[in-house]
Amino acid sequence: MKVEDIKHVAVLGSGLMGHGIAQTFATAGYKTTMIDIKEEFVQAGLEKIKWSLGKLLEKARITQVVYDTTLANLSTTIDRAAGVKDADLVVEAIPEIMDLKQKVFAGLEKEAPPRAILATNTSSLPISEIAQSTEHPEKVVGMHFFSPVVRMDIVEIIKGNKTTDDVAQLIFDLTRKIGKEPVMCNKDIPGFIANGVMMFPLNFVGQLIDQDKFKIEEIDSALHFNIGMRMAVFGLIDFVGIDVTYNILKFMTTRIKGMTLAKCLEDRVKRGDLGVKTGKGFYEYPTGRWTVPPSWSPSLAGKFDPQFVTSVAINRAAALVDEEVATPADIDKTLKLGFNLPLGMLEIADSLGIDTVIEKLEEIAKEYDPFYTPHAYLRKLVKDGKLGRKSGEGFFKY
Repeated sequence: MKVEDIKHVAVLGSGLMGHGIAQTFATAGYKTTMIDIKEEFVQAGLEKIKWSLGKLLEKARITQVVYDTTLANLSTTIDRAAGVKDADLVVEAIPEIMDLKQKVFAGLEKEAPPRAILATNTSSLPISEIAQSTEHPEKVVGMHFFSPVVRMDIVEIIKGNKTTDDVAQLIFDLTRKIGKEPVMCNKDIPGFIANGVMMFPLNFVGQLIDQDKFKIEEIDSALHFNIGMRMAVFGLIDFVGIDVTYNILKFMTTRIKGMTLAKCLEDRVKRGDLGVKTGKGFYEYPTGRWTVPPSWSPSLAGKFDPQFVTSVAINRAAALVDEEVATPADIDKTLKLGFNLPLGMLEIADSLGIDTVIEKLEEIAKEYDPFYTPHAYLRKLVKDGKLGRKSGEGFFKY
């Protein structure tokens, strides 16, 4: 199959991710069927699409023709078999429950045409394990969109251990065709690229709170005011959903030896304080919308070293480079577009000096958790004289 052969896309799920994915494909000109298990669900998803299109039209980001064409390309159904029977691509966007996804994929393979590619929008569950429920795992691929789908450009394309290169490349090319920026994740590792890197510093600062080493406002103030992270760390977790972050990290700690889950996340999940969506998480949100917390202050920004966060992220990114999961350029592209960062973590490493990053990681490993010992790839770069900008080469050449 070629990109030009994909005419009909079925999107399974009409929730936060599903309706955004369906809107994206329909706007790009594809016949799109949005499927869910209840009529009220698909109708709610359709209303969200109409609202989104209305806002884009109001802001002159689309024309009336695009508005009308998108809705004309879109249909809904609660009959999964009917919805996928002519699909060339099925994109699954249902809850992050492995058993549920495996059951659904086993059914989809029987209901969709033999030519159809089956993609999962999972943000952390292994593609290879989802594909185990099918007879043709070579046609199963990860297609991880970011929220909000319509506004976020980045999409991770993840190869399962049996996904063919042709299938991965086709989905990569299709992602470009629908106006998104794809990155290729060559190995099915926990968290892929984005979460595979950034969940490490999120968990680490949670450990610092568990150990009562710093206050939440001190960490976030330092990241917000000193290195330009708009939502900082705990603000970002509140925005995404503490339960979402917790579930990803809980899974990762079962797959990554030596990684300890931060207790402050679990505590808030048990209390039901999940962030913006519940009005309270690490901070309170009386308006139900994310805003910069009033407790953040430049006066607090000097109490925490932002290099603790960047060094932990760099350490994990170095592991991904060493394992050939992705190129340094693709890792940084994912982090910048996925988390709205001004610089990628490997660019930061080169700017700071990789030898400096190693020193910071050694401090972290000694004082807080030996899990964060510098990765061997960082030491190899230093041994080879590749220190970053100051030596003319690090992760990148200068």
